[in-house]
Amino acid sequence: MPGWDSIERLIDLEANQLKEEGAIPEAAEAAATEARHRRLAGCDEFTVWAAFDNVPRRPDFPFIEPGDLAGIRAARAGRDKPLRLRGGEAELRDRLLGAWLGRCIGCALGKPVEAFMRPHGGLASWQRVKAYLTAISPDEWPIRGYIPEHSPAESHTGRTVCPASTREHIRFMETDDDIRYTVLGQYVLQTYGRDFLPIHAARAWFDKLAYGQVCTAETQAYRNLAIWDEPVRRAGNPAEAAAAQAAADWTRITHHLNPYREWIGAQIRCDSYGYAAPGRPALAAELAWRDASISHVKNGIYGSMFCAAMMAAAFSLEDPMEIVEAGLAQIPAHSRLHADIRHAMALCRALDFDFDRFEEAIEELHRRWGHLSPVHTNNNAALCVTALLLGGGDPVRSISLAVMGGWDTDCNGATVGSIVGILRGAGGWPRAWSEPLHDTLYSAIVDYHPIAISECARRAGDLALQFMD
Repeated sequence: MPGWDSIERLIDLEANQLKEEGAIPEAAEAAATEARHRRLAGCDEFTVWAAFDNVPRRPDFPFIEPGDLAGIRAARAGRDKPLRLRGGEAELRDRLLGAWLGRCIGCALGKPVEAFMRPHGGLASWQRVKAYLTAISPDEWPIRGYIPEHSPAESHTGRTVCPASTREHIRFMETDDDIRYTVLGQYVLQTYGRDFLPIHAARAWFDKLAYGQVCTAETQAYRNLAIWDEPVRRAGNPAEAAAAQAAADWTRITHHLNPYREWIGAQIRCDSYGYAAPGRPALAAELAWRDASISHVKNGIYGSMFCAAMMAAAFSLEDPMEIVEAGLAQIPAHSRLHADIRHAMALCRALDFDFDRFEEAIEELHRRWGHLSPVHTNNNAALCVTALLLGGGDPVRSISLAVMGGWDTDCNGATVGSIVGILRGAGGWPRAWSEPLHDTLYSAIVDYHPIAISECARRAGDLALQFMD
């Protein structure tokens, strides 16, 4: 099975990833040089990648970033006490419909300009989005509707992709990894229950996802799971599931040929776990950890836990700042992601939470985190928080800012859409945004293709009620 990229490219990315995790830069580069030598000598991929074993860390690296659930819980500053839900069952179900609509609306808004995630033609990612839209009309900025398929500026900015999600053509939510993972999380909970194991989530990939439907860290983890597939096969037997979980070499699965292990993939997989734990951020974070840990480490895991916890908290809290704090409370207090989110919060505070100053915020985000991949967890999570806080919980402003900020536009639009959808409920979405989807999702996953978005929300409500203690 081919990986996401060539092994030569993976070697380059691994050196950078190790530096992000605190490796001594010279040691990381020396390991990459040795890996290239082994590759040229015809060594197998395992020998090549072993060059990265035991690269020493900087003694002054200030962050503490465990990967196991017990270690994460010990390192956080949060609590396990549930929050009080607002309203009864009818309101819960309305918020879940708002969440599913929000994830679909936000994803569809960002899909056409997802290809603008990198600098191009002297423009930063977000500037490409702005130039594309303002060339159509100054009234297109800030965003107030779905993205048009064409712009007079496209020869300079690049063309849109995914025409089925553009203003002229949108008739349903088209398939997308951001939506498939939400479906898959629901499937995991329906099939294995609230006490599912990470190995069950891995088994769900094999059962429901084609290899070509996954990207970056998921591609590499899927490949590694296929190489060492005995535990995954055994996970289908309930009596053997715990043994299969213990038998899997998770360090090898998450690290081998996987320099994407702190990228955004796990963060976009967490929504159904937040939906299943309304008012219980700690539970939502734990469920997200079980899923994220099959492909990611450290901040890649924390992003998933953070966002799932925010979604769970949004069923109970009304202030976006309190929702962000509830998410932060579930990740290690001395992690890079925790520090980066605090910086984004301070930025919004310095701008007086004024939406009209959103360009100042975006410029600062790109100045501070522009060195990271446009699909890294930390920069995109910081943008999501900025969208929530400057958007003030308003659904349209929040998803618009998430997309106007560039980088991984469909992922960020979807994540922020989930949170504000829970916060405001289905009625919070103007009909001009919800009606073009015609309550229809094409997910490319069996039993969800096609399916009514409202039916996905109904199933989410059944799970949330079932899992309440």
